[in-house]
Amino acid sequence: MARLDKPDSIIGVYPIELHPADLLADERFEWEVIGRPFATAAGKAVHVRLRKVSDPLVTELWTWAAHEQVSVKRPTKRLETDEDD
Repeated sequence: MARLDKPDSIIGVYPIELHPADLLADERFEWEVIGRPFATAAGKAVHVRLRKVSDPLVTELWTWAAHEQVSVKRPTKRLETDEDD
């Protein structure tokens, strides 16, 4: 039987620290990170590819200044238990 370690938490991270499966939200939709972030402009701008959760065929490339913090909902890992039924 699997259980969640703890509920998903909303944290602030720098854009370069985003992980695939992190969730971000704008005014209308929730987006999932689908690629690793990459930096341009001598590391001053960070870009990441996102997919709209409600319509996975829609993707966008978002850009932030490297020093900005981004609020994300980071899924937690599932822990396996050794319980016998």
